[in-house]
Amino acid sequence: MNATQWIIFILIVQVIHFLGTWKLYVKAGRKAWEAAIPVYNAIVLMQIINRPKWWVILLFIPIINLLMFPVIWVETIRSFGRNKLWESWVVILSLGFYIYYVNYALDEKYIEDRSLQPRTGMGEWVSSIVFAVVAATLVHTYFMQPYVIPTGSLERTLRIGDLLFVSKFHYGARTPMTAVAAPMVHDTLPFVGVKSYLNKPKIPYFRLPGLTDIERNDIVVFSWPADTVRQFFIKEKGVKKPIDKKSNYVKRCVGLPGDSLEVRDGYVFINGERLELPDRARPMYDYTIYANKGVSSNLLSKVGVNEFSRTYLISNLTQPQVAIVNQYMRSYEELPDKRLRVTTGNDGFPVDVVRKNGLNITEETGRQRQATLTDEMVKALRNDASIDSVVRIITPKGTRRSNLFPQSPDYSWNYSQLGPIYIPEKGKTVPLNLKVLPLYKKIIRDYEGHEIKVTGNQISLDGTVADSYTFQQDYYWMMGDNRDHSEDSRAWGYVPENHIVGTPVFIWMSFDNFVDAKGQMNKPWKWKPRWDRIFTTVNGEGEPVSYFKYFLIALALYFVGDFLWKKRKKSRQ
Repeated sequence: MNATQWIIFILIVQVIHFLGTWKLYVKAGRKAWEAAIPVYNAIVLMQIINRPKWWVILLFIPIINLLMFPVIWVETIRSFGRNKLWESWVVILSLGFYIYYVNYALDEKYIEDRSLQPRTGMGEWVSSIVFAVVAATLVHTYFMQPYVIPTGSLERTLRIGDLLFVSKFHYGARTPMTAVAAPMVHDTLPFVGVKSYLNKPKIPYFRLPGLTDIERNDIVVFSWPADTVRQFFIKEKGVKKPIDKKSNYVKRCVGLPGDSLEVRDGYVFINGERLELPDRARPMYDYTIYANKGVSSNLLSKVGVNEFSRTYLISNLTQPQVAIVNQYMRSYEELPDKRLRVTTGNDGFPVDVVRKNGLNITEETGRQRQATLTDEMVKALRNDASIDSVVRIITPKGTRRSNLFPQSPDYSWNYSQLGPIYIPEKGKTVPLNLKVLPLYKKIIRDYEGHEIKVTGNQISLDGTVADSYTFQQDYYWMMGDNRDHSEDSRAWGYVPENHIVGTPVFIWMSFDNFVDAKGQMNKPWKWKPRWDRIFTTVNGEGEPVSYFKYFLIALALYFVGDFLWKKRKKSRQ
């Protein structure tokens, strides 16, 4: 829905409200016309139902209003003596239209001084739950949202199993574009597995004023532009999702609107100069490690490497043993001698599992192995006497990788070599021809809603021949610090400004062993807390410092103080 359609929709709602309540306004000592004036009628209604006027604000906040409307409906009929439980349910299930029956068919008197206290313990409980949900939804939608890191695209800057608080007010909260949706859930209702929203009506994009603009190197949470999956990590038929219901991604913003960006040998260059990352960034690249006597898995683990594979030779497997091996296996190969060559993640097969199940297993440690390393890991390995060399894996220039932005044979790009490429800026105009069209086609068609037609060498937009294009919003280039294992802008292109969600500011919990060998979430009892990461900030300089012990001290002081205060109060009675 565009702005005009929304104005018409709001006017229709006002007419429905007037027709259904004007008699009730009169019975409450107000004028009938007061039920017809937008906003003012809501203020008057708050006076009629004896509720605070600031509730009116909640009626105009998307998503929050969905929770408040049923409350207002119930409060309205109760102000005219309709207090029975079944009537409360009827007015909710009828979407408020039961008020028409009260307005026209019943001759109820207005109860000016009705009690606002719940009449039963159940009523008090329901009232408390409703307003707790309203408050939590307000915070979740417009201020701060919890988020979990499910993949290793930002390892080791942000790690799999980090539980974050994401600030929405830093860049300005994006108001919901989906008008009807369940509160505090994303695209899917838990347990039942169905979508949590209706595609229509849609609210026009709007962003509240923020504290700051996105700066280069900021870690940003955004709606994944290429998302067409119904649920994240579940392969199903693609769907078209509203922007605010697309899956959330978190990456580092390396390119700002107006920048010229290039990737050379895996390093990012902005306007011709190599990008300098903040000191907390831990970029990772793929390396080949050589050692004449074999590259030990224990050595890799010792220096902190956790992105490498292990290979085992297994023989004489029984059927029960096959089930055990399958829990840790990523892939396997059957050898001519009937043994299996099994590949696992860096954790391999636990010693206790091998012993308990009597597995006949031997690990292969080849003379060369591939692993994903930070600069610190590379230095540690090169300083080890058993390692001959550590060589970075770089895809040469001109080698085209499939399924890479902009999905055109005219651009022989790969993860190590890409660009130069212009990051579109709002209001800026670029020449438009068949060579550059693949770079901007998705922007023009999908993000900014124009119809594109190509006839020979001629490009038409919305039926008019065009040789240039002016961008309607800003765009950003997002990349993961785990440079060779991150699905980011190199795969699907620019991130529009209206897809920005916020920035992570605080790690309130962190778990190792969060996912299993196959990349699926582990059972919670298998998670292992990373104590040094709990209660740490995401941004800042120097090594992150955990404030968890200070939190525990403050919590203990609170309970001790509360106990002493109550004890002292009791002694005075």
